[in-house]
Amino acid sequence: MRRVLLFGNNNQLSKSAYIGQVVDCLQQLSFEILYEKGFAEFLCHELGMQICADAILERVEQGSADLIVSLGGDGTFLQAAAFVGDKGIPILGINTGHLGFLADVSPEHIESALKNVAQGRFIVEPRSLISVESVGTQLSQSAYALNEVAILKHDNSSLIKVRTYIDGQLLVDYVADGLIVCTPTGSTGYSLSVNGPIISPLSASFCISAVAPHSLNVRPVVVTDDVSITLEVFSRSGKYLLSIDGRSETLDDSISLKLHRAPYKIGVVKVEHKNFFDTLRDKMLWGMDQR
Repeated sequence: MRRVLLFGNNNQLSKSAYIGQVVDCLQQLSFEILYEKGFAEFLCHELGMQICADAILERVEQGSADLIVSLGGDGTFLQAAAFVGDKGIPILGINTGHLGFLADVSPEHIESALKNVAQGRFIVEPRSLISVESVGTQLSQSAYALNEVAILKHDNSSLIKVRTYIDGQLLVDYVADGLIVCTPTGSTGYSLSVNGPIISPLSASFCISAVAPHSLNVRPVVVTDDVSITLEVFSRSGKYLLSIDGRSETLDDSISLKLHRAPYKIGVVKVEHKNFFDTLRDKMLWGMDQR
């Protein structure tokens, strides 16, 4: 891997030292550095960096970079995943805030992580995505979710009903504030906050969890990721919110959704110092001495 594209959010003024550290380290390791256009504009205008126009990419194609380095948190990593799409370029997440599950390289490990990459001491975990197909309209955003797809009520009024089918067979009518369908990667995100299970990242499964269900008998359901999930929404307002990895839009409740496993995967780079279970223990404070 010799061509690295930097991707970040545009709210990192307080993290400029980390950005400089990453750039300096990549240069010392003789990487060719490229920049995503929006991030490059932020670095030039807000931090005064000088970036050659030839090093700025508005979009990526297969072979245009060997590695994406995401600077930020898990939200930035999800944006990077949407940016990469099906181009097959793996992503390394450097967390410039709190420890994340996707962006799991903390600032003190930046140098060692990049050295590991330069020396080939890393693995690429293929992570499944959810593909979203809307029946009767065209979505205004990327229809692929690395973390989760959420159906939510549009306003603060009554609950919504989400009739859910698995491979054409009725599962249940969820009456709730909403419904989350997550990948194993997303099981530690929004789904976890509604008491969904933690799922090992490479498990071939989806999890369906209700948001504030009307009945306490409703529990999360885990299914294999080779099924088709159909969602029909009934709302008094006639509308609902569709959120795909946090990217939201309003839809009429006449529009049903079909979810299935995407035809491609996102490669998540893991270096030697951290794996999922290390991050899980750190993030969840498992095994901490409570005395």
